[in-house]
Amino acid sequence: MSIFRHISSWTILIFLHFANAKACNNNGCSQVRGFFIFGDSLVDNGNNNDMLTLARADYSPYGVDFSEGVTGRFTNGRTFVDVLAQLLGFPNYIPPYAEARGRALLQGANYASGASGIRDETGNNLGDHASMNQQISSFARTVRQLRRYFNEDDNSLCNHLSKSIFYSGLGSNDYLNNYFMRDYYSTGDQYTPATYAASLIHDYTKQLTDLYNLGARKVVVAGVGPIGCIPYQLARLDGNNSRCNEEINSAISLFNAGLRRVVDRFNGGRFPGARFVYLDSFQSSQDLIENARTYGFEVIDEGCCGVGKNNGQITCLPLQMPCDERGKYFFWDAFHSTEAANVILAKKAYGSKTRSYTYPMNIQQLASL
Repeated sequence: MSIFRHISSWTILIFLHFANAKACNNNGCSQVRGFFIFGDSLVDNGNNNDMLTLARADYSPYGVDFSEGVTGRFTNGRTFVDVLAQLLGFPNYIPPYAEARGRALLQGANYASGASGIRDETGNNLGDHASMNQQISSFARTVRQLRRYFNEDDNSLCNHLSKSIFYSGLGSNDYLNNYFMRDYYSTGDQYTPATYAASLIHDYTKQLTDLYNLGARKVVVAGVGPIGCIPYQLARLDGNNSRCNEEINSAISLFNAGLRRVVDRFNGGRFPGARFVYLDSFQSSQDLIENARTYGFEVIDEGCCGVGKNNGQITCLPLQMPCDERGKYFFWDAFHSTEAANVILAKKAYGSKTRSYTYPMNIQQLASL
């Protein structure tokens, strides 16, 4: 009987060794232990598929260029975090939380949900979704599940999570599907742009602190992109020859500035082991749009798939024929970028040599810490 106890203890030690090692296969090793993703439809990869909501993409032509076909990704191919996972060396795409089970959770999970926001009510106009608070609750359940794979050893689990990367990208819907949707929400009347941004930053700081307390140490926090320039907004401009809705872009610049200061606070010493990176989605996207031809884009003001002015009045419909040359379009539909744009943006975030895209370091540097 003592022999079996001896074998069992060595089995546990061996498993813990491999659980704490870099994930390797014939294609090489990933640079971090796991990748945990929080956000909205820009990175959702199928969590909304079984929800009663208009914010879902589990139909053709979404996924027309994706190796696995229709999955619930809100684009024609890979999302930003799909490309980032590949750059980090993961052999497989990070699974949606709705499908992740068992030991696969050691490699991470994607909790993102289309229409979600920092505020719980954001996106309710579109139907069901998982808000950031709900996504964090799901991650807390994941942490409890993971303890069993570390023999209930919290130190080993914390070590694993501290060597994983966390991505959080929220805020777009708090403006598009809340603050600037004044027929449905009261926030536009209750807050000025400055006080609304401050309220969002307050709530988001608490949420990021909750993630830290659950074990997140290497955290990429994405700012809101130039959503005043998406086809949905361009289709609603009143012919003033403006290329963007500057009222919206001005409002989100207040949020982004506050978010960068939040990253400084997390890195300031009060949170031991924290290594936060601010991803300037606004600046990197604007760079692509303003220098479109340099990056191979010919169409920057309309979606590849959609209906009406700028293909932005109604987003991509089931079985609709998209444009043929998708690699030349920045936008896939009324709201989301194409795979071609996602690839460039992810590569910039991963290996940027300038702090204007990633601050205070790039994601490759973060992974190496």
